[in-house]
Amino acid sequence: MSIERGTDVRKNIMDFFGNLTPAALGTGLVAALFSIMGPGLIVMNSAKEGNLSVEQAISWLFIIYTAGGIFTIFLSLRYRIPIVVAYSIPGAILIGNALKHIPFNEAIGASIVAGIVVTILGLSGVIKKVIELIPLPVMLGMIAGVLLSFGIKAIQAVVEAPAVAGSSFAVFFLLMAMKKFSRKFPPILGAIIIGGIIATALGQTNWGSIQPSFAHPIFVVPHFSIQATLELTLPLIILIIGVQNMQAVGVLFATGYKPPINAMFTIPGIGTIVNSLFGGHPTVIAGPSTAMVSSDAAGEDKNLRYVAATFDGLLWICFGLVAGMVIAVSTVVPGQLLSVLGGLAIFNVFISTFAGAFNGKFKNGAMVAFLIAISNVTVFTVGSAFWALLVGFVVSLLLDREDYSKAKSKMDSKKDGAKIA
Repeated sequence: MSIERGTDVRKNIMDFFGNLTPAALGTGLVAALFSIMGPGLIVMNSAKEGNLSVEQAISWLFIIYTAGGIFTIFLSLRYRIPIVVAYSIPGAILIGNALKHIPFNEAIGASIVAGIVVTILGLSGVIKKVIELIPLPVMLGMIAGVLLSFGIKAIQAVVEAPAVAGSSFAVFFLLMAMKKFSRKFPPILGAIIIGGIIATALGQTNWGSIQPSFAHPIFVVPHFSIQATLELTLPLIILIIGVQNMQAVGVLFATGYKPPINAMFTIPGIGTIVNSLFGGHPTVIAGPSTAMVSSDAAGEDKNLRYVAATFDGLLWICFGLVAGMVIAVSTVVPGQLLSVLGGLAIFNVFISTFAGAFNGKFKNGAMVAFLIAISNVTVFTVGSAFWALLVGFVVSLLLDREDYSKAKSKMDSKKDGAKIA
């Protein structure tokens, strides 16, 4: 089974340049900053733990940002759906720890094997069939649990930094209350501007510390070893398939899109192979960033929210080209400001996700998935999102049998109607 057929890319490109609205640009900017700042530090720390050279670390950052941006633009323009491609944060931590006792070239080899397996699974359509078995409320319950932490961090940021984060928070909801005005001027953009001005006025930014420089990717010759493959390949496969990719699929369902599941699992496999050849680590579909660019904050017209994702991808490429500046940039903007902006950007997604998860069907499985996702537990190096889906699905099989019967009857009725037609 090949990946899903896309839309008219040429038309989508023309529509992109014709719809660069403040809402799309503002949401794309927030999604990019939210994905780049903190995670960049995690990757640099993993490179440091692995005793990599500065050149190797910069190449690592260059490829994950540049490839993520290219694949984001590709998917968003091909399917006219807001899809953000990024990199696995747990994967960076896992590889960083492994580099303490596994040679860098062998870790790269194990990552390439993981990418090949994920690519084959994506092209085969197996993953899509598995996802179709999982009730949507269970998937949304998991998403609600994952997103909840972003809402909590936003509130905590307001308490920790009332002047900077609090002002952004207040401006966002004041602009939302001005419904006519907010249709032309997105609340999230107002929150960015006010927060940035106040942070600068209070001396909490240091823009002059940023020194521009261009990154230089370094090709890495992979070595394949049994030890590295056994230790890294399977966990990386699970991280790619079972964590953020599942989140992103659930988010798109929650916001009313029909995601190209085969493509969304094939591209990360290909991206993982590309990243690895230049010292990077696995590619994934970014759940939180996809939630931001698919929300109402990216524009009222759902058919044009891909513009925000495409702009997000362009910013990723720009950051990749100046990867050496990532650490400097991450120290310029207060962390609390990024936290509150991230939470506000997906405010409407919170509402639709919770409504879809707990609407009465498959409520037992959805609640279990929600609770496990909130716990943020890690079992066998696999994060809570994967276990939330797995356990939530099993609980639904046990306790929500009537809902399965109703869903099956509904599908049979549709098939019968199609036959009559």
